[in-house]
Amino acid sequence: MPAPTAPSTFGHTIDRRTALTALGAITAGAGLTSAALAQPGKRADRINKALGWDPASGTYTLPPLPYAYDALEPHIDAQTMHIHHDKHHAGYVRKLNAALKALDGLRSGSVDAGQADHLSHELSFNGGGHINHTLFWLGMAPPSNGGGGAPSGSLAHAITRDFGSFDRFKSHFIMASTSVKGSGWGWLCFEPVSRRLIVTHMHNQEGGLFAGLVPLLGVDVWEHAYYLRYQNRRSDYVNAFFNVINWGHVQAMYEDAMG
Repeated sequence: MPAPTAPSTFGHTIDRRTALTALGAITAGAGLTSAALAQPGKRADRINKALGWDPASGTYTLPPLPYAYDALEPHIDAQTMHIHHDKHHAGYVRKLNAALKALDGLRSGSVDAGQADHLSHELSFNGGGHINHTLFWLGMAPPSNGGGGAPSGSLAHAITRDFGSFDRFKSHFIMASTSVKGSGWGWLCFEPVSRRLIVTHMHNQEGGLFAGLVPLLGVDVWEHAYYLRYQNRRSDYVNAFFNVINWGHVQAMYEDAMG
């Protein structure tokens, strides 16, 4: 399979800015809309590129992976990455665009007002799917290029403070992620009121996080993310995920969340 080429715009600055802008949509259970990105300035331009927003057409496009399909081997296989990104993530982008278009029709009167509830859910679900997957790809790196290991600096200190140790955090993260009933995500988040880290999980693409959380690191535990290699062994997959976490990226996200 050919390896996708990542543009230089996928640096840490873009990654963390993207996540912080997207967090309102994720934590409130709402999909990202064009209005959320319609802000002037270079920051908005960087976010647009990272999330694949095309202001000219008013649609989202699928952002390329920031590494080759096989770059996370042997922990996450190339075939899974190819299907996950090019089929599943692409599907969320396509359906998000369809929801945005239909909602324009709802407002203009060309779409039946009875569709409002359905279209709102489509926006939330598919917008969340697009944002979650974008953060997921950016939160990983090949083991040969910084993936795996353990965090350092202020993030390592915060993890020790809030979970007792890195090992306790890892155990908690794995338990939370593997305990999702059905499909969803495991998340490490920053809680801005207490200014502490928490671990929680999300159902499907948008349910379960309380408002205000800043997502720092997420693992996809839908079966399509791991079944080809791990079958029903979700815990093995989440354990393997720790070998490809881009802790430098998570550290940058944490520092931005702390302000």
